[in-house]
Amino acid sequence: MEQFQVLGRILIVVGIISLVIGTFFVLGHKIPFLGRLPGDIMIQKKNFTFYFPLTTIILLNLVIFLLIYLFKKQ
Repeated sequence: MEQFQVLGRILIVVGIISLVIGTFFVLGHKIPFLGRLPGDIMIQKKNFTFYFPLTTIILLNLVIFLLIYLFKKQ
Protein backbone atom coordinates (compact mmCIF):
# COMPACT_ATOMS: atom_id res chain seq x y z
CA MET A 1 0.00 0.00 0.00
CA GLU A 2 2.89 2.34 0.74
CA GLN A 3 4.23 1.90 -2.81
CA PHE A 4 0.99 3.28 -4.23
CA GLN A 5 1.26 6.38 -2.03
CA VAL A 6 4.80 7.05 -3.25
CA LEU A 7 3.77 6.44 -6.86
CA GLY A 8 0.77 8.74 -6.39
CA ARG A 9 2.95 11.55 -5.06
CA ILE A 10 5.40 11.14 -7.90
CA LEU A 11 2.58 11.32 -10.45
CA ILE A 12 1.17 14.45 -8.79
CA VAL A 13 4.57 16.18 -8.92
CA VAL A 14 5.12 15.14 -12.55
CA GLY A 15 1.63 16.40 -13.40
CA ILE A 16 2.23 19.77 -11.75
CA ILE A 17 5.58 20.14 -13.50
CA SER A 18 3.92 19.29 -16.83
CA LEU A 19 1.21 21.85 -16.11
CA VAL A 20 3.77 24.56 -15.37
CA ILE A 21 5.80 23.77 -18.49
CA GLY A 22 2.66 23.62 -20.63
CA THR A 23 1.52 26.97 -19.26
CA PHE A 24 4.86 28.51 -20.20
CA PHE A 25 4.51 27.12 -23.73
CA VAL A 26 0.98 28.48 -24.12
CA LEU A 27 1.42 31.82 -22.34
CA GLY A 28 5.17 32.27 -22.83
CA HIS A 29 4.77 34.90 -25.53
CA LYS A 30 2.63 37.01 -23.16
CA ILE A 31 5.33 37.11 -20.47
CA PRO A 32 7.62 39.88 -21.78
CA PHE A 33 10.81 38.93 -19.93
CA LEU A 34 10.66 35.17 -20.53
CA GLY A 35 13.44 34.25 -22.94
CA ARG A 36 14.88 37.75 -22.99
CA LEU A 37 16.70 37.83 -19.67
CA PRO A 38 20.29 39.01 -19.27
CA GLY A 39 22.48 35.98 -19.83
CA ASP A 40 20.35 34.47 -22.59
CA ILE A 41 22.65 33.84 -25.54
CA MET A 42 21.60 34.88 -29.04
CA ILE A 43 23.92 34.85 -32.06
CA GLN A 44 22.61 36.04 -35.42
CA LYS A 45 24.43 35.72 -38.70
CA LYS A 46 23.13 36.13 -42.25
CA ASN A 47 21.64 32.66 -42.65
CA PHE A 48 21.98 31.36 -39.10
CA THR A 49 20.45 32.14 -35.71
CA PHE A 50 21.53 30.43 -32.51
CA TYR A 51 19.51 31.03 -29.36
CA PHE A 52 20.20 29.49 -25.96
CA PRO A 53 18.08 30.86 -23.07
CA LEU A 54 20.57 30.07 -20.31
CA THR A 55 19.22 32.42 -17.62
CA THR A 56 15.61 31.51 -18.40
CA ILE A 57 16.41 27.80 -18.03
CA ILE A 58 18.12 28.40 -14.68
CA LEU A 59 15.16 30.44 -13.43
CA LEU A 60 12.63 27.80 -14.50
CA ASN A 61 14.73 25.04 -12.89
CA LEU A 62 14.77 26.94 -9.60
CA VAL A 63 10.98 27.26 -9.68
CA ILE A 64 10.55 23.56 -10.47
CA PHE A 65 12.98 22.49 -7.74
CA LEU A 66 11.19 24.75 -5.25
CA LEU A 67 7.88 23.07 -6.09
CA ILE A 68 9.43 19.62 -5.72
CA TYR A 69 10.98 20.61 -2.39
CA LEU A 70 7.67 21.92 -1.06
CA PHE A 71 5.81 18.74 -2.06
CA LYS A 72 8.57 16.48 -0.77
CA LYS A 73 8.61 18.27 2.59
CA GLN A 74 4.97 17.33 3.25
